[in-house]
Amino acid sequence: MGTVFVDDKEVEVGPNQNLIQAAQLAGVEIPHYCWHPDLSVVASCRMCLVEVGERKPDGTESMIPKLVPACQTPAKPGTIVKTDTPKVKASQAQTLEFLLLNHPLDCSICDQAGECYLQDYTYKFGKASSRLDEPKVQRKDKYHIGDQIALFTDRCVMCTRCVRFTREISGTAELQVVSRGSVEEIDVFPDQPCNNKLAGNVVDLCPVGALCSKDFLYKKRVWWLKSQDSVCTGCSTGCSIEVDQNENRIYRLRPRPNPLAQGSFMCDEGRFGWKYVHSEDRLNSPRIGRASAIATSVAALSAVTGSSSGLGQDAMIGYNDLAYVDPWPDALSATRTMFRTAAASGRLMGIFSPMMTCEEAYLLARFLRGIDKQAVLALGPVPLIGEDDLYPKDHRGNPPERSKARFIIRNEKCPNRLGVTEVLRGFGSRLLDFSSVPELIANESISAAFVVGGYVGGWPDSVFVERLPEKLKLAVLDLLPSALTDRADVLLAGGSFAEREGTVINHAGLAQSLRTAMRPIGESRPDGRILYELNDRKGLFHARSVREEWSRELPRLAALADKPIPDQGLKLPLGEAMTGAVS
Repeated sequence: MGTVFVDDKEVEVGPNQNLIQAAQLAGVEIPHYCWHPDLSVVASCRMCLVEVGERKPDGTESMIPKLVPACQTPAKPGTIVKTDTPKVKASQAQTLEFLLLNHPLDCSICDQAGECYLQDYTYKFGKASSRLDEPKVQRKDKYHIGDQIALFTDRCVMCTRCVRFTREISGTAELQVVSRGSVEEIDVFPDQPCNNKLAGNVVDLCPVGALCSKDFLYKKRVWWLKSQDSVCTGCSTGCSIEVDQNENRIYRLRPRPNPLAQGSFMCDEGRFGWKYVHSEDRLNSPRIGRASAIATSVAALSAVTGSSSGLGQDAMIGYNDLAYVDPWPDALSATRTMFRTAAASGRLMGIFSPMMTCEEAYLLARFLRGIDKQAVLALGPVPLIGEDDLYPKDHRGNPPERSKARFIIRNEKCPNRLGVTEVLRGFGSRLLDFSSVPELIANESISAAFVVGGYVGGWPDSVFVERLPEKLKLAVLDLLPSALTDRADVLLAGGSFAEREGTVINHAGLAQSLRTAMRPIGESRPDGRILYELNDRKGLFHARSVREEWSRELPRLAALADKPIPDQGLKLPLGEAMTGAVS
């Protein structure tokens, strides 16, 4: 640690920090385009030039005559930094004027408007008018850069963040700088578009509107978007993200920098994998009775009346648009009655999805054990696809050693296996393989089972459904239709990750908060609320209150009950060592 003086403010800096980072600690903004904390330093944009000197033992200041780039200058103890002198301000204004010489004035149609560094810095540090009389240089836009990326070439300020990302983080090196001088621009190698699994990050890295996401292009102005911190549920990395939505519709997901989780980036699978939230197939209301029985009833009634209008899920639970009746009291009451009746003739079982939050798993376990103290609690199928994908790749596409990886896409495609496992262990469950669950249902005389899904694409194991005994009473909590939801005697329509609140624990034992970003779709409800009311509890579901409740029963998760979980999460003494299913 050492002391640095930024505009006469003393700040303590650590090793390997530069003057931009030192200024941030002092609450001072040094404008910059090319510098990024996770990329190499090139000092090419010249926006971060500052006056630098040192303080002598006698208290006098000795300043270097020339301005120096703050991104490239280490913050050594005793360094003096001046960011607001006339010399610095003149340099910033001149640099911005040069950058804007050929920059098009198309802010009104640019997707970056509202979150553009060029707009912000011009307002704060630039000039109000341009002295250019000649026509601006115009370049062709490049939609061939990638399947998800468009390049508006004349907006580019040549910071080369995108080029360095593809070389240093993804290792795929598709992007390059072609030509030199006033005609240099970003492009890809012939027939080598930027389609690697991390490609979407170059859009986030671009400080201006040059690289844009085709998925978000011209969809919504950013100032209409409402952002909520959350966690990506696509794999066990647990990337910290921001969910951007407007009028209850998600428009994009962005990585939220978190050194404890994924760093500053996220994979395209997670970035673009939210479309199922607004799928037309979403289950949007509860159902009492199996799908086959409902279909038979609808067909029979249609044969008599000649019309099936108004029939379906809504008809089976007794409400329609003209005379609305909340379907949930009946659905929850039917679930309680079914399990209490089944407990008199056999044991109960709960199959807990690794897509659940810890709070949801706790509430379901309490419900089942409250009826049957010997209820079997099992972890559902853990989706595994291939092997962990490590970056950066070498020139042959080979992954690095795990210790040298800068980003990992996990093959475990669920966010909370560790958390759900720990909850079930707290209720005294034993380890078992999920493939043995159907046999266990038969041998243990299971009379009713509560199964939670939440998997993207629906329940993943159709063989499991085929092996279920016909007499088994089944309640399913899910958000997408599948053979399992068709088989359910009671179907509870749950929420997606964007509609829920709770805690998930990633592969390394980092607990993070899943936060509500939008209202539920149709008559569906967040899983936490469903399970809270299923326990016949009054009031509103509140994740922290549930965590405070479990402090005695789940000692290894007790740290989550003491205080709110920090924005970057809380590391727990769990991690990769915890494996296996439980029952």
